[in-house]
Amino acid sequence: MVSNPFVPRYLIGRQAELEQVSTILAQDGDLMVAGIPGNGRRALIRWAAKQIKARVLEIDCLRATNSSRFLELLAEGLLEVFSDASELELIQRWSTEHPLILEQYLTRRTRLVWHVLAKDNWMILQALLTLPQVMAEWLDCRVVLVFQNFPHIRSWDRTGKWEDYLRQEVERQNRVSYVLIATVPEPWVYESNLHVVTLAPLERKDLQSWVINAMVAEGLKFEADSQALDMFLNYVQGHLGDAVALARRIWLDCRAFAKMKDEGILKNASEVINSKQQSSSHPLIHPSSPIVYPFEDGLIQTHHVHRSTLSLVEDLSLTFESLLLLLPPIQARVLESLALDPTDSPHSREYIEKHQLSRGGGLQGALAGLEQKGLVYGSKYGYRIAMPLLAFWLKHRLG
Repeated sequence: MVSNPFVPRYLIGRQAELEQVSTILAQDGDLMVAGIPGNGRRALIRWAAKQIKARVLEIDCLRATNSSRFLELLAEGLLEVFSDASELELIQRWSTEHPLILEQYLTRRTRLVWHVLAKDNWMILQALLTLPQVMAEWLDCRVVLVFQNFPHIRSWDRTGKWEDYLRQEVERQNRVSYVLIATVPEPWVYESNLHVVTLAPLERKDLQSWVINAMVAEGLKFEADSQALDMFLNYVQGHLGDAVALARRIWLDCRAFAKMKDEGILKNASEVINSKQQSSSHPLIHPSSPIVYPFEDGLIQTHHVHRSTLSLVEDLSLTFESLLLLLPPIQARVLESLALDPTDSPHSREYIEKHQLSRGGGLQGALAGLEQKGLVYGSKYGYRIAMPLLAFWLKHRLG
């Protein structure tokens, strides 16, 4: 597996949001960071926590299939945050007053364990949630407890008991800040004391500055007289995750060409392997290899960006197909319509008739569902598809 040199080593854009989140956390505030996946929500929290010198404990609720698994993830996270010998000694002292045991081995990972019936998991939750506050007081530090995909606990917390208790804890502890990561804020959030920070797509100028510098660091640059840079920015539309993926693909395609040229597979830059069928007989090139085409002097030209995008979405096509199949038919239909024919007014009579969409609640429900899944922006950003590479794939697949 080739490492990705384009994973940002600093926070791209978001300076206003960084100051806002840092201030909230420094004042013992709790918040929700909302936005589409891949737009830097966790990175923002980590940088804000670093700025106020807080420790970060992250729990992905999507991995918690039941209450026992949720507790395991919480316990594992606590031991990752407080892992020094002196800190483990404090946890050992704390555990003697609770139905938990700190197991430490020379050859195995340190664990917090408990031996109770499943019905008594509630007691373990209450104990574990006191530990961040206790450690923060003993160590004179702050802790940021991050719950990603928080609503997923409802898949097993059918009575809402755990969710209600976690919401109460948000307001109770004074050295622990709770951060919920969501795609769209739910109504209850606005009735709570949670601050809400919503992330918009990144500004074009911020992505432009980052990708130019990142490419230069790898010996590449966008050709000044071409539209390559504009095409790159148009394809990723302010989505950081897609920008990182596309930058890496362009870099890998450049490396593939350089390697084949060095090994004599290509005699000169004009000898281009332009199809997988032509290249499949060579041992270094198999049918699933990316298309190889020449990069002269590390210059990224317009056709490089376009071809790398095509090969990247081809690799992602199975994922995109699966995603589309999992959507209700009306949502899939709306998503396809927005890919082929972007509009700020999907509710207009002309648009509905043109794409044969359902009127009224069916269309509004589909748009709301797609927004909740992080696939479409709401009215504030013109109902455009939130994942640019998915939109690119849909447009080419349907068109």
